[in-house]
Amino acid sequence: MDDRDIIQLYFARNETAVEETSKKYKNYCTQIARNILSNVEDSEECVNDTFLGAWEAIPPKSPEKLSSFLGRITRNIALNKYDYYKAKKRNKEFDAILDELNDCVSSSDNVESQYEGEQMAESISIFLLNIKEDHRNIFLRRYWYADSMADVASRFAISESKTKSILFRTRKKLQIYLKKEGYVL
Repeated sequence: MDDRDIIQLYFARNETAVEETSKKYKNYCTQIARNILSNVEDSEECVNDTFLGAWEAIPPKSPEKLSSFLGRITRNIALNKYDYYKAKKRNKEFDAILDELNDCVSSSDNVESQYEGEQMAESISIFLLNIKEDHRNIFLRRYWYADSMADVASRFAISESKTKSILFRTRKKLQIYLKKEGYVL
């Protein structure tokens, strides 16, 4: 079923929308959650919460790209669950991914820093739009989808060492770009 048709089912409050969403995007959402949480049961729970979140958000929202919309919901739910489990250190792989980005992006928890974080996210989007497409895709697979180095290398048919090198250089370029934009890292 086409995404527009699925969205129309949501607007009609037809419960078939959730079934069709599950058929089309369950594996996609599960992979995102599993990459962050490294736990099958928690990932499945996140995916179910994603579909509930979509049901509650559509309408009034009408996403232009349903896959991105669902991916963002899944990622946010998984990150919230990850924060909950963080004290138990249940996913060392995701900790490593976050550590890789520490030099480029820092965070604190107040309103001012939240606003700056939104501005920084916009700057990062602009940066990503201006680098090579394959480097952007490698960066997104690692840091948005939380794919392992091996998965990223396999997906792009390159070695893990080349993947690490591309990511290292891209992080350094991002760091320089953000400093030029006036961010204190």
